[in-house]
Amino acid sequence: MLKNWLEAFRLRTLPLALSCIGMGSFLAAFYGSFNLSVCILSLTTTLFLQILSNLANDYGDSVHGADSAEREGPQRSVQRGSITSKAMFKSIIVFAVLSFISGIFLLHFSVGIGSTTFYVFLGLGLAAIAAAIAYTNGKRPYGYSGLGDISVFLFFGLLGVCGTYYLHAESFEVLILLPAASCGFFATGVLNVNNIRDIKSDKAAGKNSIPVRIGKKNALIYHSTLIILGCLSSLIFLIIHEEFYAIISVVISFFLFGKHLIKVQKAKNSSDLDPQLKFLALSTLSFVLLFGISIHWL
Repeated sequence: MLKNWLEAFRLRTLPLALSCIGMGSFLAAFYGSFNLSVCILSLTTTLFLQILSNLANDYGDSVHGADSAEREGPQRSVQRGSITSKAMFKSIIVFAVLSFISGIFLLHFSVGIGSTTFYVFLGLGLAAIAAAIAYTNGKRPYGYSGLGDISVFLFFGLLGVCGTYYLHAESFEVLILLPAASCGFFATGVLNVNNIRDIKSDKAAGKNSIPVRIGKKNALIYHSTLIILGCLSSLIFLIIHEEFYAIISVVISFFLFGKHLIKVQKAKNSSDLDPQLKFLALSTLSFVLLFGISIHWL
């Protein structure tokens, strides 16, 4: 039973949640505003949100038919019957509540309950919970309209990184938009690989992801663009700050992204593409760790 739930949590996607919080926290430390309590609670809240998103996606795709027998990727929990729809629906509620409670604690220890900033971030947190659920659920799930990429870029990139930084520092630095964009581009790349793999079943289910809309050939070009822009954004940040030793360190992680692009371009079927979701997620986390360590100690 526990194994079924761990599979439903999709642990291989969790490095993306760790990446955006890690980047925001590293940047806060770089600018002299790191807060350990904020870092821990941000990680906890984001992990709950990521698991919530994965569970809601499992449930929603099963209801709308995207997780059908024609789907070439790994079978999802509700689809194969290892977890009932009713149990999955209850788990969505549980993780929505956990995300909310953890978020309240985070705001309490960072900006304080009752402040204007508190209500702004409370609104963003509720929007994140709603976005996680509405991606594949409801009468008009936005993931079925090709808007998932924008959502991922915002929540795993700009909002995730910049929001974390602000909770540490209670201020904002314009230049952090560059590494924030890097995280967003790489996270969107993970979604894009997933959608390229599922083009056939998504098209049959009416899930008009970007790869379904533009075709596999153009989706591969789009994918390379995402990865290249992610690398360039972080490099520009380091060049502006004259962190030349950090540049050398971070470029090491770019070899992982290069290897990933080669594998994706050469993939002939879904079994070749599927491992690249985990590989890109872990490569993103490796990039963030190298980036963060290098701007402090090199």
